[in-house]
Formats: sequence, C-alpha cells, structure tokens
Amino acid sequence: MSNQKGGVGKTTTTVNLAAAMALSGLQVLVIDMDPQGNASTALSIPHTSGTAGIYDVLIDGLPMAEVIQSCPQVPNLVCAPATIDLAGAEIELVPLVARENRLRRALAVYLEDHPVDLVIIDCPPSLGLLTVNALVAARELLIPIQCEYYALEGLSQLLKNVELVQAHLNAELRVSTILLTMFDARTRLSSDVAAQVRDYFGDQVLQSAIPRSVRISEAPSHGETVMTYDPGSTGALSYAEAAAEMRRQKESA
Repeated sequence: MSNQKGGVGKTTTTVNLAAAMALSGLQVLVIDMDPQGNASTALSIPHTSGTAGIYDVLIDGLPMAEVIQSCPQVPNLVCAPATIDLAGAEIELVPLVARENRLRRALAVYLEDHPVDLVIIDCPPSLGLLTVNALVAARELLIPIQCEYYALEGLSQLLKNVELVQAHLNAELRVSTILLTMFDARTRLSSDVAAQVRDYFGDQVLQSAIPRSVRISEAPSHGETVMTYDPGSTGALSYAEAAAEMRRQKESA
C-alpha cells in the first residue's frame, strides 16, 4: 500500500481492507512500516517506544514472530507494529548489508512457519528505504488515490521507482490495484478525477470507491477499524465491497 503523497488514505485503506479480509475468513498480517504507527493505533496494537516492532526486525534482525501481535477486535488479524524508533531507520539502514532486502528475508522466514493468506504492508508517505523494503518484499502494489485536484501529482515518480525496483530488486512486483478514496458523488470534481484515473489505469482501478465518511475518520480514535466500529456505515460497506472485488479478481485470475 503505497503513495508518497500524504493524506490519500493509505493507512485507513490498509487497516480496513485487512479487517474486511480477516472478517471474511482469511488469515491476514499487517506490517506497519510508517513511523507514525497509525495502522498499529487503528488495530489497538501497543506501539510505544521500547515496544518490539518492525524497527527491531529491520535493524537488529529480530525474528518477525517475536514482534507480531493479535488485533483484539478482529480474529485472524495480526500486526507487526511500528514504533517511533522507525523514524531513524531510514538513516540506520544505509550502511547495512542487503539493506533493501531486510524486510523480504524476515517475512520469508516468518511465513515458513506461520500460515498467512494475505500480507498488507502500510508504507510511509515517502520513497525512502522503508518504502523500498516494502516494494522489494511485495508481489503486488495497491495505490490509493484520493478524488481531489492533485490526485495524479507525484504518481509518476512512484511508478518510476516501481520500475527501478522491478528492474533491479524484485521482478515479481506489479501494480495490481488502484483504489479511489474520499469520493464525493455530489461533486463534479470527484467524478472528473475518477474518470481521469480510470482512463489512465484502466482495469487496474476497482469499481468500488471509498466515500468521504465521518465514521471512517472516527474509528481510529476508538482503536478500531470502521469494520468493527460501525459495520453498517457506508464506509464499512464500501471497504467490504472493495475487499470482495479484490478477492473475485484474484479467484478469476
């Protein structure tokens, strides 16, 4: 889950798609790679400084199994939390051997002994080494794009980075999914941006779009995703439909 533009709904989409997939019966792992730790907060995962988290995995080589915590509200959903220590990881990774591959190797070891159907990595809003580690570890990239004026600004740089990762570090990586967020059907701007994104990305864009929703914004303050905070809200139903659409695409592929 990556887009270096901030405020597009990366973390919100990560936790709500993860919860929707887990509630449908899948075993889901969320890896929080953002030093702000917002995904960890939304899943009620402790991530104060000193908590074992993804920083310890990347920098100290701690096994991922030792930092994984279960989400109390959602069965089948576990998380590798981000602590504020991760803010220094961009610099600390620079001199390390195989610095771009540290997450991929740690994840591969974890998956050998822990059956997981889906791993979602929440990237920081940047194109630094944390995001590169995520892109090297992943097979598919989901890009959330908000339905606002600057929607496509900066995406070209992200896509160039993806091409570099594909060429040199991870040939399996592909942009598989584009999700429109903050969609407001009442405005022409949202419709115009949605049309522009669909023209550009074609079938990669999900038919489901995520509307602006107070419930989606409120849920993290209660340590929950909107899927458990208000399952009947438009936001929860939209994420459930997006998750179902992604599963249908995978099954028909």
